[in-house]
Amino acid sequence: MTTDARRYRDNFIDEINSAYLYRVAADLEVDPTISGVYVRLAETEERHAALWEERLETMGAPVPQRRPKARSRFLAWLARRLGPAVLAQVMASTEASGRTMYDGQPEAAGTSLPADERSHAVILDALRGETSGVRGRVLARLEGRHRAVGGNALRAAVLGANDGLVSNTSLVMGVAGAAFSTTAVLLSGLAGLLAGSISMALGEWLSVQSSRELHLAQIETERDEIREMPEEEAAELALIYQAKGMSQEDAERAAGEVMGDPDAFLDTKVREELGIDPESLGGSAWEAAVTSFLLFSVGAIVPVLPLMFFTGGQAVLFSLVFAALGLFSLGALTAVVTGTRVLRTGARSLGLGLAAAGVTYGVGALLGVTVAG
Repeated sequence: MTTDARRYRDNFIDEINSAYLYRVAADLEVDPTISGVYVRLAETEERHAALWEERLETMGAPVPQRRPKARSRFLAWLARRLGPAVLAQVMASTEASGRTMYDGQPEAAGTSLPADERSHAVILDALRGETSGVRGRVLARLEGRHRAVGGNALRAAVLGANDGLVSNTSLVMGVAGAAFSTTAVLLSGLAGLLAGSISMALGEWLSVQSSRELHLAQIETERDEIREMPEEEAAELALIYQAKGMSQEDAERAAGEVMGDPDAFLDTKVREELGIDPESLGGSAWEAAVTSFLLFSVGAIVPVLPLMFFTGGQAVLFSLVFAALGLFSLGALTAVVTGTRVLRTGARSLGLGLAAAGVTYGVGALLGVTVAG
């Protein structure tokens, strides 16, 4: 069997198994709206399977039986006993990992295959873990994601400062353990602060910029798909609306209204299907870089400050004390953000940070003795 034939066969088998599981989920779902979504997803997968079946027949390769694999039959067996939420979880993970499976296959170019897989991932994500009565809970969960943004930002800020504090405290203690002068320890701390802050800023800039460029490419792909297949894109949008709790009639009407305005259609598809805010595209790369630089610096400066005013063992002792206070404070602040116990989380942060500092101090002392000997 040729490489192409093997790939066609694998695609065919994947689509047959997905269609089978969607049909099972549709039969088990008591909410007719959600059941209808599963039926449409199954029909799409069956259409995909027919395409690969035709490819196999054209090249004279054997076509596998339309029989789901043992894993799919086992999942169906579990779902019939535990409910459709079992399938929703599994299929959401499967669709998420396979959302780009057709992007690099030349036979999929000019077809709806890539767009279908991406929209399926979005729809299944909305249905993940939900059974009947999905409407209110899905919408509440989606709204909850937005409410959590502030907490996530604060947590990221705490972690950024914590990275600087732990890494630079470890560096300072390692150099101090090697019995170098206070000036050498201070210079090492300042160098660690600068190097770490620049590294964090550069990494954050590259991450956000790469994400923005990826989002822009996805938006352009979506624009092309809307221009080439507007009816199919509208049908996908209607399915997404249904997954969020709208009736089929209302979802199709809403999608049809949005479809009348090309700009609004693209904006809605990008937000609903790709989960991208076209206005922010993930935020400013420069803002993220500067923020990362400052946060790391705030933590990294803590063990360095005493070295500017004290000398000898006293400087190292105060540096360790400052670091310990900083570690406990950041741990306590993390507890406030996450809702865990302040004393326990603060003590854990303190213990782990001091352990890291102790290890580097010991290594520094060992190396210092070795060099001196």
